[in-house]
Amino acid sequence: MNEITLNKMTKMKLFGMLNSFKTTIQTGGNHNLTNDQIVSMLIQAEWEDRENRRLNRYLKTARFRYQASVEEIDFSHQRALDQNQIIRLADCSFIQRKENILITGSTGAGKSYIATAIGHQACLKGFSVLYFNAQKLFPNLKMLKADETYLKEINRIAKHDLLILDDFGLQKLDSYSRSALLEIMEDRHALKSTIISSQLPIDKWYELIGESTVADAILDRIINTSHRINLKGESMRKKEKC
Repeated sequence: MNEITLNKMTKMKLFGMLNSFKTTIQTGGNHNLTNDQIVSMLIQAEWEDRENRRLNRYLKTARFRYQASVEEIDFSHQRALDQNQIIRLADCSFIQRKENILITGSTGAGKSYIATAIGHQACLKGFSVLYFNAQKLFPNLKMLKADETYLKEINRIAKHDLLILDDFGLQKLDSYSRSALLEIMEDRHALKSTIISSQLPIDKWYELIGESTVADAILDRIINTSHRINLKGESMRKKEKC
């Protein structure tokens, strides 16, 4: 009877229940449990297994460049980082409100780490996330345009709850990159959230984007519903070497 039950669990892909039931059989732990306790135990095991698989799937899809967590963010005084603000953002309610986060600071200030930590937290909360280095995203989209899979990728980006554009603004946008960024932000405006990290202050982004009409349209969609984090202090990478 147990073998039949295990086979049915496997076919139904109830892997959490399967492993829990196997363990119970092997240890004989079910003798001290009532029927409702056994059912509760199996349901809890299946729930936890599905949650873990969901999280792993979200993390794999996000393709984060770094391993980062909110708990390990350095709130040293010289960074001018508001711990209360980070804690509020870490609850990911900004995603439910379709708001953006703009993170600025010098090279090595920890912009990417904070963006990734919030992104990881979003995965934990059940939101789908995509991470891109901006300097790689736009050339890649240009290549996709050539083989006609561009729209498929743009639609994929549009569907995710949170988009992270890291290292934005290392070089001026050309006409193609401007067009792609406008399309991305238009699709996400008031529907999804975006985190952008950049070495350049926000007031320099207009010049960076170029072509005033397009720059106005992009910045209007990015800035008006955004939380701002401006990091100060010396490079975190230098500190790690010391």
